[in-house]
Amino acid sequence: MTRSTSSNEFERRLLNNIAEHGWHCNSISAEDGEPGFTYTVGLFHSFGHPELLVIGLPPKTAHGVLSIAAKAAAEGKPFDMGAPTGELLNDYSALFVAVPSSEYENYVLSTLWFYEGAQFPLYQVVWPSTQGYFPWHPEATDDFKLQQPVLGAYAGIA
Repeated sequence: MTRSTSSNEFERRLLNNIAEHGWHCNSISAEDGEPGFTYTVGLFHSFGHPELLVIGLPPKTAHGVLSIAAKAAAEGKPFDMGAPTGELLNDYSALFVAVPSSEYENYVLSTLWFYEGAQFPLYQVVWPSTQGYFPWHPEATDDFKLQQPVLGAYAGIA
């Protein structure tokens, strides 16, 4: 079940974007030492694709990454959530990590509002450092790990 009515301008814009484009993008600024993040609302409803979350990238960059994924989903060519992809970031591979529903309230409040609960899959798009290390790599710096906390466990090798 999804929301169809709104009570304020933000909700109206969200619903209009989903009706017009199939999805909405929401960015939350960094605050109190916590990294900012950007996430989707509506991909699962419109295209049967998991919702996506990017942590630690600037909003404009994150929106670009999510736009590429949304376009692929809309065209019926979604990315494989279990495989790395080189199509989201210039010169780097990205990985997808399933986010446990226990983390949803910390990150995707508008998505929870739209679906009226947590009945949707959510994946984090995890990006590497400029050295090519993912946050779980032993040589990844502590600063990089703080910039992009990984909310789930990555099952592959990278």
